Amino acid sequence: MKYLKFFIIGMYFGVVLTKAEVLSWYRIHEMFLFQSIHMFGIIGLAVVTGALSIFIIKRWNIKALGGEDINIVKKDYHKGLLPGGIIFGLGWALTGSCPGPMFALLGNGYSVVLVIVLSAIAGTFVYGLVRNTLPH
Repeated sequence: MKYLKFFIIGMYFGVVLTKAEVLSWYRIHEMFLFQSIHMFGIIGLAVVTGALSIFIIKRWNIKALGGEDINIVKKDYHKGLLPGGIIFGLGWALTGSCPGPMFALLGNGYSVVLVIVLSAIAGTFVYGLVRNTLPH
C-alpha cells in the first residue's frame, strides 16, 4: 500500500503523455524530420521544469516526502555517454517510443508495444551482463 501513491502518479503521468500526444508515432516522426516544434517544445518545457525544480530544491533545502535530505550529486562526463545517447536515439527513432511512453502505449492497449517493452528489458539485462567491460 505504501507504493500506491507512486502507482497513481504513474497512471496520471500516462494520461498526461497520452493527452499531450507524446505517445504518437506521428509526432515523434515529425520531430526527427524537424517538421514540427511539438515534441521539442514538450522536451524543452521538461528541461526548464527540471532545472527550476532543482533550483528550488537547492535554494530552500526541500526535503523528500519521507523527510530525508535530497542530495543532488554532480555526475562527470565520460566517453560512454555519446555512443549510449546515439544508441538510445536510434532506438527511439526506430520504435517511435522511449522508456516512459512505451509503458503508457502498452496501457493504452497497443499490444505490439509489448515487443518493444520486452526488448528494452532484454537490453537492460544484457547491459547488466556487460557493464563491467564498458567505458564508464
